[in-house]
Amino acid sequence: MSEEICAKLLTVPQKDYTLILTFASGEKKLFDARPLLAKAIYKPLNNLSFFLTAKADCGSVAWSDEIDIAPEYLYECSLPLQVI
Repeated sequence: MSEEICAKLLTVPQKDYTLILTFASGEKKLFDARPLLAKAIYKPLNNLSFFLTAKADCGSVAWSDEIDIAPEYLYECSLPLQVI
């Protein structure tokens, strides 16, 4: 994945612990964060109100200074979103 794809990332958190991602290329993907919730670093995301505060930050998705997900991981582990 090129830096350009990661350079601009828009994210919309969903109540089912997924993220709708729009990459710089315009490509839209769906990332399921539920598998991460069991990991110690991501435990705070089990609080739905906190999860919904997700925001794009320098190409990654972040919730705080301590919790984020790398853009490469987001891109590789998400599925293409079918726009209807």
